[in-house]
Amino acid sequence: MGGPLLLIAGGSGIVPLMAMIRYWADLESTIPIRLLYSSRSYTEVIYRDELARLVKSNTKLEVAHTLTREQPSGWTGYHRRIDTEMLREVAWPVDQRPLLFICGPTPFVETTATSLVTLGYEPGRIKTERFGPTGET
Repeated sequence: MGGPLLLIAGGSGIVPLMAMIRYWADLESTIPIRLLYSSRSYTEVIYRDELARLVKSNTKLEVAHTLTREQPSGWTGYHRRIDTEMLREVAWPVDQRPLLFICGPTPFVETTATSLVTLGYEPGRIKTERFGPTGET
């Protein structure tokens, strides 16, 4: 399938994506990865220290955080929910045909996937994993 990877996590949705990042690091892969990770606050960023270490040791890994509720003093990162504009800023260009993986609560995943399709990404290259209610029962 080729292409760079864009991983998008909401809260504990980072867990399966982190497994992918660790595997990628163990392989010493040269495939570029961008992770966009949404958390409520800095203290709720799961794997914060490990991600920082991996970024320092791998020039092909980029991590962008967004904190939706509380930001520490001096925070310069995003401070809102992931939206179309943020995806436009962080995601690989459409013409690079990235593989996109989204994991998080159902509404987060659905909204993010819809935004990516709106931006022109191929639905077949967007893979999702969700948790929580799936809609009507």
